[in-house]
Amino acid sequence: MSKPKLQIIVLFQNLGEQQAYFARSPAPPLSGALVAGLTPPIVEVDLLHEMVRPVDYDTDADFIALSFMDYCAPHAYEVAQEFRKRGKIVVAGGKYPSTFPKEVIPHMDSTVVGEAEKVWPRVVEDMVKGRLKKVYEAPFAPSLENIPPPRYDLVESDFAVPVVTEATRGCKYKCSFCQLTIQSAPFRLRPIEDVIGDLTSTAKLPLRKRKLAMLIDNNLGGDLGYAKDLLREIAKLKLWGLGTQFSFDCLHDDEFVDLLVEARCGMAFIGLESLNEPSLSSVHKKQNKVEEYKELFLKLKERGILTFTGMMLALDEDTPSYYQSLPEELDGIDPSSILTSISIPIPGTPFHTQVEAEGRIFDHDLSHYEGDHLVFRPKKVTPEQVFEAYQRINKHFYSWKSIFKRWWRFITTMKTKGSLVWRVFRPLLLSSILFKLSVFQRDHAQKKVYPVSASELAADELTRQESWSQENRLSEPAE
Repeated sequence: MSKPKLQIIVLFQNLGEQQAYFARSPAPPLSGALVAGLTPPIVEVDLLHEMVRPVDYDTDADFIALSFMDYCAPHAYEVAQEFRKRGKIVVAGGKYPSTFPKEVIPHMDSTVVGEAEKVWPRVVEDMVKGRLKKVYEAPFAPSLENIPPPRYDLVESDFAVPVVTEATRGCKYKCSFCQLTIQSAPFRLRPIEDVIGDLTSTAKLPLRKRKLAMLIDNNLGGDLGYAKDLLREIAKLKLWGLGTQFSFDCLHDDEFVDLLVEARCGMAFIGLESLNEPSLSSVHKKQNKVEEYKELFLKLKERGILTFTGMMLALDEDTPSYYQSLPEELDGIDPSSILTSISIPIPGTPFHTQVEAEGRIFDHDLSHYEGDHLVFRPKKVTPEQVFEAYQRINKHFYSWKSIFKRWWRFITTMKTKGSLVWRVFRPLLLSSILFKLSVFQRDHAQKKVYPVSASELAADELTRQESWSQENRLSEPAE
């Protein structure tokens, strides 16, 4: 007899089936391939990332596992309902189900609460044997030892870099907007040999995809001693390129930066968040110093490491004058690529608690809490100023003229060591990555954010006009 089939779906959409948006992301999230790797061989496994292809409700899978974040929760309920109508068993897991299980449980046949490693094999066994429980609770902050490698062979070919893994979990910082503050867990480390095992469990991939990898830790530099030891081991793999994430303060350690180069790191994601010191202070991001940005970006650029930096708008200390100067300030510090988002008061975070207590949240639709919508009233800027700043920044930063200027500055600044082949190949590879990131961000802004800004500003204008008309009617003398 053939095995029953499990389809793991990593949800991404929050626009409904009629407005689907497929991202040009170079890499998938880790969750789907990781859960596939944890799945015992009693089922056949399929993996679908909604970032790159639509959900197929006519799948022949017997069981459906949905992984999703908070903003995808309303969409997840709709997806689960459609599958359950077709007689499928639907299980939910991921960050939102683990944080707010009471919201999710009524919509699913079963819900996994917490990190999947210790409970997922049992869930699958119970699923196949027809004894699935309504809720499975994982132990809090378990050891990260002996986690099997992700199933990279199941990742869609659309992704240029399917090899994604993590070396650590958690972060030592407590930025008030960060989801990690909801259920604060200790910073944990995986055994280095396990991480290397992930990075080398790639035999089923073509060569070009085996040689590129990403560590998607929240902050690889949370323990710099461990990070350095790991980078020394990764250097032995002779990858073509490594991407990783860490906080700005790690760049003060020159040995860490040198080891990034030895490990052939080609891209670093760093939380820039703001170029306005009061805005950084307002969200407790004390590890960032605006006056250091330019120097630290240059340090990476000279070593041939691209920077992909997150930047937030609508923070409480943002001002109109700051927004006005922001495009030129970004040119001055010269990050390779930026991920611009509108700040999100994620439910359960200190930031959400603050703005909710002050009565500033006007949009409670969870599907809008993804960084493309403005769901609360900022203190010192208007919604119009936020969206205008977003568009001005992105249209300036991602104009083809700006993209080529940044590319030229990067190529002429980087100093590549090694063989002639490597000194020719590396600039070509990094140029490709820079252009892919730029196109990805340009596409996202044009297809997801600009339509949102137009509709929200129109709605805001209509609300103001209605309010103005009502005030005028009230002020008219009675006949």
